[in-house]
Amino acid sequence: MSLRGWPAHERAVERLRTSYAAIPPDAPVRLAKRTSNLFRHRDATRAPGLDVSGLDGVIAIDVDARTADVQGMCTYEDLVDATLLHGLIPYVVPQLRTITLGGAVTGLGIESTSFRNGLPHESVLEMDVFTGGGTVVTCAPGDDLFDAFPNSYGSLGYATRLKIRLEAVPGHVALRHVRFDDAGLLAKSIADVAESASYDGVRVDAMDGVAFEPGEYYLTLATWQDEPGPTSDYAGREIYYRSIQRRETDLLTMYDYLWRWDTDWFWCSGAFGAQHPTVRRLWPRRWRRSDVYMRLLGLDRRFSIADRLDRRAGRPLRERVIQDIEVPVERLPEFLDWFDDEVGMRPVWLCPCKAERDWPSYPLEPHRLYVNVGFWGTVHVGPEAVDAPRNRAIEAEVHALDGHKSLYSEAFYDRETFDDLYDGANLAVVKGRYDPQDRLTTLYDKAVRRR
Repeated sequence: MSLRGWPAHERAVERLRTSYAAIPPDAPVRLAKRTSNLFRHRDATRAPGLDVSGLDGVIAIDVDARTADVQGMCTYEDLVDATLLHGLIPYVVPQLRTITLGGAVTGLGIESTSFRNGLPHESVLEMDVFTGGGTVVTCAPGDDLFDAFPNSYGSLGYATRLKIRLEAVPGHVALRHVRFDDAGLLAKSIADVAESASYDGVRVDAMDGVAFEPGEYYLTLATWQDEPGPTSDYAGREIYYRSIQRRETDLLTMYDYLWRWDTDWFWCSGAFGAQHPTVRRLWPRRWRRSDVYMRLLGLDRRFSIADRLDRRAGRPLRERVIQDIEVPVERLPEFLDWFDDEVGMRPVWLCPCKAERDWPSYPLEPHRLYVNVGFWGTVHVGPEAVDAPRNRAIEAEVHALDGHKSLYSEAFYDRETFDDLYDGANLAVVKGRYDPQDRLTTLYDKAVRRR
């Protein structure tokens, strides 16, 4: 892809300012965008939104300094296409192609390099934020707006430009899928790998895992390498997550490794029949993407297709249990045991992560190793599904285990608990400073009240 360049970026920012001025003072300020990776609904509005057209590209790459200036609406797919031409990638590349850089920073992305590189916002050097006051504020680490921005989900403004660090990578990734029968040993091994960045004497550059069943856990340990060889293709008929159980080693190109989860939306493409051999042969390769499945999910929600089929078959009503949570690595076995007993959804994704410093809106303890547990599906619970009993129980358990929950999906916390977990007092101070007319929706209203 061609670089956007600074003049085009400035013109796009001016369009953004103009669209802001056209929004009535009593109307909410929101992005005018068609796509989203969020799983929480919000009240519909017919008010005009912020024009972010032209803010979806890479402005410039400094190969020698290993940095890039990137627009906030640029997807990681487009960002990686630009940086890989120079043998570079962002420090953390979230697992879905259409996650945007601005979205990953304001909404906390994560991936298999997070045990050594933290979360995406930790490799941001500088950021331009379009605030609720209608101005663009340039901020850097240590500034109040910059520090509160991660996990603010647009409640403090929208990133128009981010200057990020890049790391050099070779062309291939060697994988080892290591099985564990005991969750305690799994947690200990995660901690050991995170501490030494190696396993059995071999360097580990990236690490994630899958819990398929109680007593069947896998760590996938990735090592960047220059040496080529026969590579697997999981954008075709083969399915990546199934290979974890079937192979001890594997080799992927760097590009295919970065998007290994996107083709089948981890394992969620099975809900649309895309993993059935016959359907897969007929399903165009270009449609085997997470954003396609997201659109199909939107149709299901709009027309309640799954609920209607369940009622027709006499099955209990479903509760959607779509969450990512973090618990300290030593509490992982406890959470997995609880999750098996109380929710019973498998498989689940495991991704170790570590924050290098304190971030007030998502206060993980600095330098402490956590494990992100991701689970995305439905559970038949009956009439009480409308009250979200499983999701509420998950929130309580994660809180009890000294963990946190991401806010891209539904949340049910009361205001006091929410403010305690996400430092609502600091958010209010920062929001008041940069959004004095209260044009932007608060984080609590977005995440819990779905406004």
